[in-house]
Amino acid sequence: MLEWKRSRKILLCVTGGIAAYKIPDLVSRLRKLDCEVEIVLTKAAESIVSPLALSTLSGRRAWLQDDFLSDKRGFEIPHIHLADWAEVVVVAPCSAETASGLAQGRAESVVAAALLATRAPVVLFPAMNVHMFEHPATQQNLRILAERGVRVVDPEFGSLACGYEGKGRLPETALILEEIAYALSPRRNLAGRHVLVTAGPTREYLDPVRFISNPSTGKMGMAMARTAWYRGAEVRVVLGPAPRVGSTHGLEVHDVVSALAMRDAVMENLEWAGCVVKAAAVGDYRSEERVEHKIKREKKDSLTFSLVQNPDIAAEVGKNRRAGQFLIGFAAETDDLVQNARAKMARKGLDLMVANDVSAPGSGFGADTNTVRIISDDDETQFSGSKEAVADAVWEAAVRRWLP
Repeated sequence: MLEWKRSRKILLCVTGGIAAYKIPDLVSRLRKLDCEVEIVLTKAAESIVSPLALSTLSGRRAWLQDDFLSDKRGFEIPHIHLADWAEVVVVAPCSAETASGLAQGRAESVVAAALLATRAPVVLFPAMNVHMFEHPATQQNLRILAERGVRVVDPEFGSLACGYEGKGRLPETALILEEIAYALSPRRNLAGRHVLVTAGPTREYLDPVRFISNPSTGKMGMAMARTAWYRGAEVRVVLGPAPRVGSTHGLEVHDVVSALAMRDAVMENLEWAGCVVKAAAVGDYRSEERVEHKIKREKKDSLTFSLVQNPDIAAEVGKNRRAGQFLIGFAAETDDLVQNARAKMARKGLDLMVANDVSAPGSGFGADTNTVRIISDDDETQFSGSKEAVADAVWEAAVRRWLP
C-alpha cells in the first residue's frame, strides 16, 4: 500500500440512485485506510440509504438537504466549508438528474453548490437505467462535465435494479477506490506516456495436463503497471497464467500462456511502447516436442524430455529498441545478486535493473513485500516495502533517467 493513499480527505456526494445501497461498503473501506469521509446526500438519496448508517460508519454527521441554508445549520455554509476541506470529491452514484444539474451549473442543493465551489478533483460515477444513461441528453451532460475536467467513470454492464440488463451499474467498491487513488496521486509525470509491462509466469506444456513453470504470481509486475497508471501513463500488460491480483481497472491486459506467446505479444506492442518493463518470470526452456495426449504412467519407470531454449525476450527487445525507448528489467537471483544483475543488464541492453534475492524471507515470488536493488549504470539503491511501494520507487528512479 502506498502511504499517500492513506489519511486523505474525501467528500462523498450520494445522489438518488438505487445503487446508493452500496455506499456504506465504500465508506467502511475508506475508513480502513484512515481517510476522513464527509458525506452529503441529496433529498432523494436520503430515502434510499440511511443517513444514520452512513454517519455511524464515517464517524461524522451526514449532511442533508435540510442543512442547506437552514436556521440551525445554514450559518455554517456547509457547501463552502466542505468544498474547501476536500482533497477529492466523489459523486457516487450520480443520477441523471444530478448530472443534468451539474452540467447546467445549478446550485439548489448542498451537493450541487459544493461541486460548484470546490477546486479539488471531482470523480463522478453515473448509475441509472440503461436507457436513461444512453439518452442523448444524459450523454451530452456527461460530455460537458468531462470537458470541464470532471473525471466521468463509465458504469458497468449487467443486471439493473429496474429489471433491465445493460450499461448502468455502479462499479464495485474496489474500482471506485482505484479511481479515488488515481485522482489523489501526487505525481502525473508519466502522463501521455505508453508503458508496456510483462507480468506473471509462463507455462510450457509437456502434454495437455502437465507443464513446466515457476511460482511467480505476477504481483510485482502488476504493481509496476498499477503505479504507472497512477502517474498518468497508458498501460498495457502482457500477463502470464497467474490469478488476477487486485483490480485491473485502467489497464489493457493481454493474457498469454507460453513464453513464445509472450514474446509475440511483446514484439507486437514494442513500437507503441515508450517504456518496456520486463517483470515476468519467463521460462528459460520448453519441451522440444509437446505430446498430443496425456502421458500414462503405466509401464514407465521414468520419463525423459528434451528441452530447448525459449527466446530471450528482454534481449530481443534490447536489440530492437528504437531511439528514446526506456527498458527496465527484473532479475530474480539466489546468489551473487548485484554481480548477476549487472551482467544481465549489460547483456540485454537495459537501462535499469531491479534485482531481488528470491530466497530471502518476505521477498520474491508470492510475497506481498519485496526488498530490491535498483541498479543503473552509475547508481545502486536498496529499497524495501510493499510491492506497490517498491514499484513506485522504481518509477522514481526510472523517471529521473528516462524523462528530461
